[in-house]
Amino acid sequence: MSLKFKKSLTFIALAIFVAGGIVSCTPAKPAKEIGLQLWSVKDDMKTDAKGTIEKVGAMGYSFVEAAGYGDAKFYEMEPVDFKALVEANGMKFLASHCGQAVPDSAGWEASMAWWDTCIAAHKTAGVEYIVQPFMDSVGYESLAGVQRYCDYFNAIGEKCNAAGIRFGYHNHDGEFKEVEGQVIYDYMLKNTDPAKVMFQLDLFWITEGGKNAVDYFNAYPGRFELWHVKDKAEVGAGPMDFKPIFENAEKSGMKKIIVEVEEYNFTPIESVQKSLEFLQSAEYVK
Repeated sequence: MSLKFKKSLTFIALAIFVAGGIVSCTPAKPAKEIGLQLWSVKDDMKTDAKGTIEKVGAMGYSFVEAAGYGDAKFYEMEPVDFKALVEANGMKFLASHCGQAVPDSAGWEASMAWWDTCIAAHKTAGVEYIVQPFMDSVGYESLAGVQRYCDYFNAIGEKCNAAGIRFGYHNHDGEFKEVEGQVIYDYMLKNTDPAKVMFQLDLFWITEGGKNAVDYFNAYPGRFELWHVKDKAEVGAGPMDFKPIFENAEKSGMKKIIVEVEEYNFTPIESVQKSLEFLQSAEYVK
């Protein structure tokens, strides 16, 4: 073997070693922090909550948002037990949907007592966000009714703040209708205290309501701390165009993104996995 040939082999080997070192030293791209609203797998949670949480954790979701609070328990588990289940599967119990319709003056004290119990259970579970996902007809029939809800939410938000929890409201499409010449959702944004009430914007429902999410980010910057990322079926199935919305995430005030699936092309478990895979691969999702 000639000296020249030996030198060539040495050079090639060195090049391979260096290239391999560069590849091995390059850190893997970290997974994005994405949560799941457990309403997406509600039937699975009813039949096998433990097994469902295990599957969701194995997919790579970072946290969950519950939709199963009642009588100071979550999915019929004590707060500490549900928290432990979620954390044992590599996730955080970050948020929860629950609530009550606005009471009349006679029922105010009882409603506030219900909220005291609710907030205490969530605090024990380590929850950071409580979100009410509905209003009854009172909130859709008159501005006086919407104002009652705004006052109610401000009062609940104050209680949540005292416990170190953030309170918010989740929309559907009905909030984008007008009552007495004003859009209900706009009225709520203007008449709730930003220090006490944040908004969880459902990207699908605002679109179904005929409005543009980015317009709201521009008009009410910083108010939309949580997003529900939803499509007609699993996220990415269409017709939602998420790119321009995510490009304005900072202006919106978004802190956490949460997948929700309510219609399915596959089983619910498969649909939430495909939704996560879509968002993890989408370059515009940071």
